[in-house]
Amino acid sequence: MDKEKIEGMRFEEALGLLAEAVEQLEEGELSLDEALALFEHGQRLAVHCQAQLESASLRVEQLTAEGEIVVVGED
Repeated sequence: MDKEKIEGMRFEEALGLLAEAVEQLEEGELSLDEALALFEHGQRLAVHCQAQLESASLRVEQLTAEGEIVVVGED
């Protein structure tokens, strides 16, 4: 799967594909080349998921009922 398709992917879809990749790698039935290609694909999916989580976190930090900027998790 190419980079552009991953970038347009919803978080849930990317996370599901990442879980499938991990499962296939854990089974240990792939050739070395197949395993490396799947690992690299999984890395791209993980980066995509992390970016979406960071973006969502920033949005949550900036939204409150009063319009204040609040950092989630700080006391």
